Amino acid sequence: MSILQHRTALIDFIAAQSGAKVISLEIEGKLGGGAIQENWALTLQLDGGAQHGRHQLVLRTDAATGIAESRSRTQEFALIKAAHDAGMTVPEPLWMDDNGKVIGKPFTLLRRLSGIAEPRLVLGQIGDLTDSGEIEEPGEVLVRHLGQEIARLHKVVPGQAPANLGFLPPAGSDLIQQRVAAYRHWLDRLPEAQPVLEWALNWIEDHAPAVERITLCHRDFRLGNIMIEDGGLSGILDFEFAGWSDPDEDLGWFCARCWRFGAYDKEAGGLGSKETFFAGYADVSGRQPDPQRVRFWEIVAALRWALIALDQGERCFAGGERKIELALTALRAIECEYDLLLETEAYDAPPRPSRHKAHSETAGEA
Repeated sequence: MSILQHRTALIDFIAAQSGAKVISLEIEGKLGGGAIQENWALTLQLDGGAQHGRHQLVLRTDAATGIAESRSRTQEFALIKAAHDAGMTVPEPLWMDDNGKVIGKPFTLLRRLSGIAEPRLVLGQIGDLTDSGEIEEPGEVLVRHLGQEIARLHKVVPGQAPANLGFLPPAGSDLIQQRVAAYRHWLDRLPEAQPVLEWALNWIEDHAPAVERITLCHRDFRLGNIMIEDGGLSGILDFEFAGWSDPDEDLGWFCARCWRFGAYDKEAGGLGSKETFFAGYADVSGRQPDPQRVRFWEIVAALRWALIALDQGERCFAGGERKIELALTALRAIECEYDLLLETEAYDAPPRPSRHKAHSETAGEA
């Protein structure tokens, strides 16, 4: 669906929300990226009110199909606001239509950030800065900043959270067991058996550490969801998977081999060292991350990304959204299987007694 046909309705909505006169509204077109959501670039000129002046915005709304883990636009807006209020560098959340009356489905309007997010371009920019010597170790500078950023989000805890986050399912000491059960159900829904993922899920259950703390987590903190300009942070994007979790999940997701985009020697997001990333995190959180716990969550990340990738493929193959990028994403699950086998072999923590048992027809077929 194009929002171009709803321009007049958008103007009326923005005028009502801002309390200003809309002098002009340019719908520049759909932005790249965003496999689950649609993002449209808008330029707005307002006269009067607190928002007087020119604004570059992003209208964010649902794609034709999605995946079960994704939050609604209303919920994501609340999560971005919580991150913004916690001091995290995110797009300023401005206005939201939660009933779909304006363009036919709910949407949010956010301040548009400058910079690039595509991982290969980001890594190229960091490489150029390294070669030029303009910034000393730009990747290390950036990962330290990113460690500080995610630590700010982790200061939001359930007992002191904003009331509008009440939609988030609670999480407790049984968090990992709940994830294992959910991922098993996820595997069972897939049309083909996934023996490596079944095995990895049993490994995760056997090696699960105790959950020591619960905070608000981004749960997709990685290159691709981070805007970079001139080697520095412009903002953190895409809170559609955010929720209560072990904060080490975010650290493990960022450091996971599957999110290094080929720069495997740079364990913090393909940009720099874990040591520097952890140091930045400790600067704000006051807690030095446990490398072994983070490694556990790196393995969980590979499993979860494999499941998401397979779901993206199903959106193309069975869901009617015929896009080549969705079909190709499904192939990333094969890379994740390699990562799972590699990382579990290297993990040296003693296993807990096995708790898994036969659980599904899919597992039996595997």
